[in-house]
Amino acid sequence: MAVFTKLKKTEIENFLDGYNIGKLDSYSEIVEGVENTNYKIICNKKPYILTLFEKRVKEEDLPFFMDLKLYLNNQNFSCPKPLKNKKENIINSIKNKKAVIITFIEGKKIDSPNHIQCYEVGKMIGNLHNLTINFNQKRNNGLDITELKRILNKCDNNKNTDFIEICSELKNEINFLENSIPTNLPSGIVHADLFKDNIFFKEKKITGVIDFYFSCFHFLLYDISIVINDWCFEKNGNTFNNKFFNAIIEGYNLSRNLEKEELQSFNLILRIAAVRILITRIHDYIFHQNDSIVIKKDPREYFNILKWHQNNKVY
Repeated sequence: MAVFTKLKKTEIENFLDGYNIGKLDSYSEIVEGVENTNYKIICNKKPYILTLFEKRVKEEDLPFFMDLKLYLNNQNFSCPKPLKNKKENIINSIKNKKAVIITFIEGKKIDSPNHIQCYEVGKMIGNLHNLTINFNQKRNNGLDITELKRILNKCDNNKNTDFIEICSELKNEINFLENSIPTNLPSGIVHADLFKDNIFFKEKKITGVIDFYFSCFHFLLYDISIVINDWCFEKNGNTFNNKFFNAIIEGYNLSRNLEKEELQSFNLILRIAAVRILITRIHDYIFHQNDSIVIKKDPREYFNILKWHQNNKVY
């Protein structure tokens, strides 16, 4: 979450006139995240999230994301539920941006997890993968190797000199991965962005999962790898917490055991998952929108994670 488009109170009120959730009591900007504009709005003392779609989210993908969240809500998986307006439309517009209102998930993110919380995350991912087996829509990964190469070239051709060496190493890594990644691993609908700030907890239990705007049909192992890279590395990506890793896998195994070919490909998928975040962070760092309210994230953390995977294997 972040704020790229500034809204006035009257603009939000006019937008809310199309809904049956009451009058606006208050609103506040949500600065976490890097993709879309988000406001927490209170209407008739009840909280909601107003999201405006920016940057990488394509308009044609929005129905998939909304339908997936509605499907998961119907399966009792805790995630935000998109609301329809008075005309029965979920996807609407404000300031020439597509926008939605979704329900608010109670709880808070975990900045410094423990192994019990990692176990719960593993359980949640296994449950999610089991539920999405019967979701009858597909969307390709919008950040595949081809797109990552395009973004990397854009960064490399920029005059910014902060990441020259990293970009050079990334070109070699992508060439290696492009020729090494298998094509037949177990696949399904994955969240693909299960960072700590997208999973909410209350004490030791998960209260909900947010931000499904990278969801796609992809390797199930890719979802797990995104989580491991975020949840199991400490000290700016230099130290791997094996206890956290084992807890995630143990929790996941309650629903589904990783297959032999997945274990054999684990290192490769962890590396491509690290490359995706590293390249997009470099892009967002270089091409930062000056008038936006967003916390820039250090790309070097994921360069450290990538280097760790190049020199070590989790199994």
